[in-house]
Amino acid sequence: MKTFKHVNAKTTAEACTIMEKYKGQAKLIAGGMDLVGSLKDEIMPDYPQMVVNIKTIPGLDYVREDAGVLKIGALTKLSDIASSDVLKKRYQSLQQAAHAVASPQIRNMATIGGNLCQNVRCWYYRSPNSLGGRVFCLRKGGDTCYAQNGDNRYHAILKGGPCFAVYPSDTAVALTALKAKIVTARPRGGRTIPIGKLYTQTGTILESDEMVKGIEIPKPKEGAQEKFIKFRLRSALDFAIVSVATVLVKEGEVCKEATIALGGVAPVPLRATKAEELIKGKPVNQEIVERVALTALEDAEPLSMNAYKVEIAKTCIKRAFLT
Repeated sequence: MKTFKHVNAKTTAEACTIMEKYKGQAKLIAGGMDLVGSLKDEIMPDYPQMVVNIKTIPGLDYVREDAGVLKIGALTKLSDIASSDVLKKRYQSLQQAAHAVASPQIRNMATIGGNLCQNVRCWYYRSPNSLGGRVFCLRKGGDTCYAQNGDNRYHAILKGGPCFAVYPSDTAVALTALKAKIVTARPRGGRTIPIGKLYTQTGTILESDEMVKGIEIPKPKEGAQEKFIKFRLRSALDFAIVSVATVLVKEGEVCKEATIALGGVAPVPLRATKAEELIKGKPVNQEIVERVALTALEDAEPLSMNAYKVEIAKTCIKRAFLT
């Protein structure tokens, strides 16, 4: 690894002020699950001049309910979210998503803030500098997404382009279904961002001097049924080929409200809004769920090697509603 400066931040304001000073040449580190590997492999054209440790900021590790809102600090470890008694009663989809991330060892280090802000796992983007040189893809400021005409078996089938890398965060999918909001900090105040507006086709809308401080989730309606399903090649470690998070509110057997979020299929965690409208007001049975799955994937445009994802996504949606 190349030489860089390192500082232990004591407050979010201090961390953001340092980020502002370095004008995009500083990186935050918490659990380090994403950043350390990126630095070692030198995947980026510019190496950070400063690494800001935010684990030393007190008060950002919590899970609590407050006036009908679940609040989670950005430094809360995924293992704590996966074992939280609060989430066992409600917000089960987030608990299931946190438990689905990687391995116990990684969950004991990784924070939810880092999981939400991690970089994509596209093998062109992640190609180590030591293996013939890093790849200057579109996401790094180049003019080509090499996956579009290359090995794209794990890439986007929905809303792809200009970058076809899929966003890898499991917790982001569950939080999308739960209509969460992301609370940020900046040198002179922060903002609250609906999670559906946080992600773009090539990253997030976070500024270079901005960090995630916490998450706010509205309390699901009484009796809401939640599910997170992740399809991957190995039961541990792997990122999702496809993931689905659902929140279903029924009156008897009739759907009164539903949210469906898809992961592993698009550059962002994706709400299947047309499918949500289709199931609303209808009995939740095999016939309507088949139609919901078809509607959620009707706009899919698979690349040359990933059409298989369409049927997997349909199956995951059906399982989420019927099991």
